[in-house]
Amino acid sequence: MEVSIIIPVYNKASYINDCLDSLLQQDFDSFEIIAVDDGSTDDSGRICDERAAQDQQVRVIHTDNGGVTAARRQGVEQAKGKYILFVDADDRLLPHTIQTLYDAIIQSGADEVIATFRTHSGILSPVVYEGFVDADVLIRDVITNKNRFPVLWSIMFRRELLSDVLDTPREIIEGEDKLMQVKILMKRPRVFFIAQPAYLYTLGVPNSRRHSLAREQLYDKLLETALGSRVQEFSDALKLHKIKEYERFIFDGNDDVRHQYYLSAVGKPSKAIPLYDRLVFALPPMLARPVIKLYRKLITIKQRGL
Repeated sequence: MEVSIIIPVYNKASYINDCLDSLLQQDFDSFEIIAVDDGSTDDSGRICDERAAQDQQVRVIHTDNGGVTAARRQGVEQAKGKYILFVDADDRLLPHTIQTLYDAIIQSGADEVIATFRTHSGILSPVVYEGFVDADVLIRDVITNKNRFPVLWSIMFRRELLSDVLDTPREIIEGEDKLMQVKILMKRPRVFFIAQPAYLYTLGVPNSRRHSLAREQLYDKLLETALGSRVQEFSDALKLHKIKEYERFIFDGNDDVRHQYYLSAVGKPSKAIPLYDRLVFALPPMLARPVIKLYRKLITIKQRGL
């Protein structure tokens, strides 16, 4: 078996059939699909079982709800393939994706190959990098939210790369994919980018994520732990990450986080931090909020086409 595709599934009954169809229509000879039903309370599990009964390429694992990272980990543990793809249950693979990524990883000798993607409305993601890119560059991009490339889906991973990186606690319900990628990149893998779109990303699917200070503090600790002995090398990137999260809180009107955590966690930003972010962090929340809103509006207009 060459490729295993892992799909964490939680209450995605409206999407999972389309997702599975896109996988089963791939023109690649040696792959399996592992759908991990993470304690769904809708018909997702039943639909997956029905599809598995119809096609032997599909396997289903039913688990108690443990969160998306645990579901992905269980899928990897059961996988038979040399290479791993992750697909979210509300997304799809574009035609020829497996073959395209497989050819790229074999020909380049890379440990992971990252493609571009397309949204369900037809917008193509930018080509940020092509060819091999240094892992440290990518770590900084991921930490500081400057990555405009996928960090988990639209990627083919060499299976060995995924050992000991799928251990994020279930409390982390946002950014768990970035944390996983940072852990991978700390292993200094050979990362190869291709310009071809491989993944169909569905924008606007409802979720119940809430931005909480306790969760962000835990995330910061996990991020620093992932960086290990090299944490000082990435100190400016970590500070910018924290400032960006602070800006989200201020945008939402949660001004108390300034004194509760971020003044001490960030300290005095160095000149390596962009001027806009230093300015916003220096201002009182009441003055920073309209600046953040204006900036976000301008960015939205600029990036409307991704």
